[in-house]
Amino acid sequence: MSARKQQLLKHHRRNKRIALLLALIALLLLAFTVAWWLLPLAMLLGWIGHEAWFADHLFYAPDEDYQYAFPTGTPSVAATLSAGRLQLADELPVGDTLILQLQVRSTWLGRWLDPYVLLGDDRQDFERGVRGERYLNLSGQLAAVQAGQLPLRGRLCRLAASATLHVCSSPDYRQQSLMIIAPHADDAELAAFGLYSQAAQVSIVTLTQGEIEAEAYQQLGLDKAAAAQLKGRLRAWDSLAVPLWGGVAQQRCVQLGYYCLQLPAMLAAPAEVLASRESGASDIRSVRQHNPLRLPADADGQPTGHNLQADLVSLLEHFRPDVVVTPHPELDPHSDHVAATQALLAAIQASSWQPKTLLLYANHLHDNDRWPMGPAGNGIALPPALTALPADGVWSLPLSPALQLDKAMALAMQHDLQGRLPLKKRLRRLIQFVLAGRRWPATGEDEFFRKAVRRHELFWVRHL
Repeated sequence: MSARKQQLLKHHRRNKRIALLLALIALLLLAFTVAWWLLPLAMLLGWIGHEAWFADHLFYAPDEDYQYAFPTGTPSVAATLSAGRLQLADELPVGDTLILQLQVRSTWLGRWLDPYVLLGDDRQDFERGVRGERYLNLSGQLAAVQAGQLPLRGRLCRLAASATLHVCSSPDYRQQSLMIIAPHADDAELAAFGLYSQAAQVSIVTLTQGEIEAEAYQQLGLDKAAAAQLKGRLRAWDSLAVPLWGGVAQQRCVQLGYYCLQLPAMLAAPAEVLASRESGASDIRSVRQHNPLRLPADADGQPTGHNLQADLVSLLEHFRPDVVVTPHPELDPHSDHVAATQALLAAIQASSWQPKTLLLYANHLHDNDRWPMGPAGNGIALPPALTALPADGVWSLPLSPALQLDKAMALAMQHDLQGRLPLKKRLRRLIQFVLAGRRWPATGEDEFFRKAVRRHELFWVRHL
């Protein structure tokens, strides 16, 4: 977790504690002055209300504008909403990714239920109480936009009459040589299963074993270290085996075996050996036996920053990708994700092979743990961006319903996304289902089955 997100979470929890303390004082006064039984009743109702409407981690005000800048020269067209349809002021430029910038304003009821926009056969959700500049993803509905026949209506929110349509144009990256950098097993599937399962030539490089938070495996009678080792072996296997479901042969998948949450420290002190925080292991060769090629760190098996860079340089020169898919270093706050892209950039500088393009993805966000908001299967609007980001292009890859189902099954194979939710989360979902109208997919209980299985995969395009 990034320092910024830690501060946001600390501030959020402090405010929640203050609010709970004030509520408790009010309830005690009520119980002593009216009737004692009002205290447990009010506490129960308060807890139900919190779970239904205040349990989201939203670290910004819904009335803040999202802030996006597109690369210089990106075409844009003025647009208006007329009779519930989008009308363009000028001819639509050529492009594959259509992003509509407009003001969205929640109704009163949209402060308690999720407001959303219906656009053609798609739906894109926003924050309760939304009131600001937002960016809808119209990609895949080009014909209706060109004909002025795309229906656009707000539900539990109102849309401004004027808008701006930004048109991004990219080559079909599925036809180029791709390398996907996954900090952990499942990151490649969450961000890019649709992309890699359609790619003409792709390699997948997973940096860590993902062995931490292995409490579930201690239920098998293992101590903490042994449970972490088992989880690391299982997730390392996932990183090599699951891509075959998307047509990627094991000979093009590599597991580097470094340790979870140690990547930032490895970059800060490249010569230091950084063992696993939970298993205590310090030889990364324990999960490398199925790799299709020998790498520099196989010589000593030490988890160091020097070895990580040498491995990445070797892989760049072996697979020679034109495009590398990697976490967005400014948008995705997970410390291993940020460090993964930093390590990649350093390796590119040291390599004799130079990729042309980065496709950046975000599996986590600083400010909103529910993004993409709304049910599975819908489109992906641009995520919250409350501070200025680099002016990257955007590439939105459409996924058919059949491909979405394949992606869900790929996630279901990942050991870290399996298992039952804790009782508290199951109760929260039941309350939100009944009182807030939220829905979750049948494909899996983990929140990523809702967030990642969508009609789009979204990437930011950064040229090197």
